Amino acid sequence: MSKLTKITAMLAGFFALDKALAILRQVIIGRQFGLSGELDVFNVANNMPDLLFALISGGALAMAFIPVLSDVLTQEGRAAAWKLFSRIANLAFVVSAGTALLVALFAPQLIRMELGIAPGFTAPQQALTVELMRMDLIAMLIFSISGLIMAGLQANQHFFLPALAPLFYNIGQIFGATILAPSEGYQIGGIELPSYGLGIHGLVYGVILGALLHLAIQIPGLIKYKFNWTVGFGLRDSAVKEVLRLMGPRLLTMFFVQLIFLVRDNLASRLAEGAVSALSYGYMFQQVPETLIGTAIGTALLPTLSEQISKKDYQAFRSTVNRTINVLISLTMPIAAIASFALRPLLVVAFDFDDAGTDLLLWVTRGYFVGLTGHCLLEMAARSFYAQHEAKKPLYAAMINVGLYILFGSLFYKLWGAAGISLTDSLAFTVQALVLLFWLKRYIRYRIEVGKSLMRAVIASVLSSGLILLILHFGSESLSPLMLGLLSGFAGIAIAAPLVWKDIKLAFRL
Repeated sequence: MSKLTKITAMLAGFFALDKALAILRQVIIGRQFGLSGELDVFNVANNMPDLLFALISGGALAMAFIPVLSDVLTQEGRAAAWKLFSRIANLAFVVSAGTALLVALFAPQLIRMELGIAPGFTAPQQALTVELMRMDLIAMLIFSISGLIMAGLQANQHFFLPALAPLFYNIGQIFGATILAPSEGYQIGGIELPSYGLGIHGLVYGVILGALLHLAIQIPGLIKYKFNWTVGFGLRDSAVKEVLRLMGPRLLTMFFVQLIFLVRDNLASRLAEGAVSALSYGYMFQQVPETLIGTAIGTALLPTLSEQISKKDYQAFRSTVNRTINVLISLTMPIAAIASFALRPLLVVAFDFDDAGTDLLLWVTRGYFVGLTGHCLLEMAARSFYAQHEAKKPLYAAMINVGLYILFGSLFYKLWGAAGISLTDSLAFTVQALVLLFWLKRYIRYRIEVGKSLMRAVIASVLSSGLILLILHFGSESLSPLMLGLLSGFAGIAIAAPLVWKDIKLAFRL
């Protein structure tokens, strides 16, 4: 396997563990709180802190940071790279703290406005949302540094600790869900766990604890690479200016991306109780394959593409992009089809919702899976532009995304409820990915070949879906829901894998 493939495989493995813990966490929370108004509040309260983190040191700054940091590391050495890192980290923390203070002060208005976060909530729900949001801002401040450390270690081609950090974040949240939130202790192997009865507040304390663990696990990486902190912002430094130049369009891009979640919750708050939580769960399920495939490949890809551009090896850049697109299409389309049809029995086992709640969650999740391929292609396409220090094209595509989301979401949520919102997400993000791929094709002056891979992926999706429907129809009376879901899922994979195997092998030569 190539170096890039090995890194991708390692990241996918850690991401798989992370998603397994995330699903466990959500199952625990779902069984405690159900699709309740209280859980809706918790999910909505997270969105504004998540937006700030994504803008300041998550997706926005990190994506603009890695290409420049890679250049400095390649041309000037590690000492200069850490000096740049320190200046950006100092700037990010100061901006994070000031923004968090403003959000905390104006949280009631942000939530209650008609164009705000949750205008459809009742007054008690809105008051609780304000309280939880202010608590979540503490975690956001911690992430403002931890997210940058991830980018700094990745620029040094170190992926192990950054991949491990999300696991510890989930461990902190699971501690909150199993120890801090319950009023009665969980029984595990005859041992009763302690319980503090903090309810929904216990979940927020778990988020804060998880953020601290996310930061702490990465500190050994800073020691290994001899990090030396530098005071000041260095606003006149050319590298700092380049980061900020790239960050401007990227910040706006991430603002539009995160605005999607605020629009989603605004619309969902007007629906029946549980709609917000169903959308959060459905998005989490879609994020499992997206993270294992799209994010893993994209994360490993950015430093490699940046290095190829820095060395002016444009042929290697074009070849890497083309192979990656084919791999993403071949993997994600069959997976989306298999998951959409095999998921219901597993939802029954995991959450024990009533039939209405299970059906709501199923259709919301199916709506999200329609856009799995688009989401994964977007991960690659955006990074292909940032590797070239081109940040405006992703911004324009994100603006198109938001416009489509508002347009279709305002219509679809009235027609199909929460499922209409998840379908809106898929349509908007798929269009965004296609627009970027079209621009990328013209930008690199290279024909992207996907026809054969697309045809094989479509055939695999249709055949696997048909087989799953047959198994669900004839096995529903003789098999338990768990066995039915697992059997149908594995059968779908068995029939799809040989059809796309030629394209999957490309993943080992990325």
